[in-house]
Amino acid sequence: MQRLFTSESVTEGHPDKICDQISDAVLDAYLKLEPNSRVACETYVTTGLVVIGGEITTSVEAKSEVDVADIARRVINRIGYNDIRYKFDAESCGVINVTHSQSADISRGVVVGGAGDQGMMFGYACDQTEEYMPLPIALAHRITRRLADVRRMKNTPMGYLRPDGKSQVTIAYNDDGSVTVDTVVVSTQHDPEPKGVSEKKWQSKIAEDVKQYVIRKAIPEKWLTKRTKYYINPTGRFEIGGPHGDTGLTGRKIIVDTYGGYAPHGGGAFSGKDPSKVDRSAAYAARYLAKNIVAGGFAKECMIQLAYAIGVAEPVSVLVDTRGTALGTSDAELSGMVRKVMDLTPGGITKQLNLRRPIFEKTAAYGHFGRDDKDFTWESLNLVKAMQREIK
Repeated sequence: MQRLFTSESVTEGHPDKICDQISDAVLDAYLKLEPNSRVACETYVTTGLVVIGGEITTSVEAKSEVDVADIARRVINRIGYNDIRYKFDAESCGVINVTHSQSADISRGVVVGGAGDQGMMFGYACDQTEEYMPLPIALAHRITRRLADVRRMKNTPMGYLRPDGKSQVTIAYNDDGSVTVDTVVVSTQHDPEPKGVSEKKWQSKIAEDVKQYVIRKAIPEKWLTKRTKYYINPTGRFEIGGPHGDTGLTGRKIIVDTYGGYAPHGGGAFSGKDPSKVDRSAAYAARYLAKNIVAGGFAKECMIQLAYAIGVAEPVSVLVDTRGTALGTSDAELSGMVRKVMDLTPGGITKQLNLRRPIFEKTAAYGHFGRDDKDFTWESLNLVKAMQREIK
């Protein structure tokens, strides 16, 4: 018997991810000039157009120095939309800025250290991979990152690639404890077939190239079998992509951003939000705590829920659920322990994880968790010793 689980990822050129990156780039620009800026930035993209809205409260100096339109164009160009053939490119697209200040009713609760909104946030970690992430989402991210790397590679063997793309990986968890890749789906935007080459031959070449240069470079052979199924551009063609093929909006890829559906999600997006928004900061804190619990040997997997009330600093609830994998310590003991090793107020989280820095644009593609980056402080394992002291 097998248990199958599937997760997906998207490239940085996916329309929704373009929006996430622009929103986080705007956030970074304000944090660089005024670290206490309060930002909730939303972006929408479609053919030839970018609309940026939301609430931004900052100093007069920061407001005058941040050029939102210029930021949007820089991000679009970095991603690779620099050709008018895409019907959406950095030079020709229109940019509309309709941001305004944060509501005074919300602000009065935030300035005294309270949460910027109510809600529940989840963090998760497990021992399936070295990055303490579920295997399906880890492999899906590796594929989409590899697509972008190959596209940018000097003398790339896949010079026909365009920025938009998606991956999906199905993992078989077998009764004997082994895991294998059951199915891999990759859809990648591409140039039209060259003159003299049939569509069928062109798609066949793309499929073979994706297997050779992307999938087999992203997924270790130990997980691939003769029974692994591959679906490469299953519609048969993917030329029209990016914002010309589909509109994009900040915050529509929250499962891609987190655990690929392997753990619950509170529903709040991350991108474009400063750390007073617990949708982001508390989700990072929950991941931080869950990862340290697993790395510390307390459990093989761990899910943490934090919940907040608007304007109230302390969480209204803290839950640790190790899903029956705890090793000598109860979930109730672990719940009490996490409150002792970390200040879970928005201010406490922000200080401990050093979140009032311009580090967020790079979080906005290929997942916020499981990344090896010194700025991703929520991935640090520096709480393990403190946890071990509390649980003797």
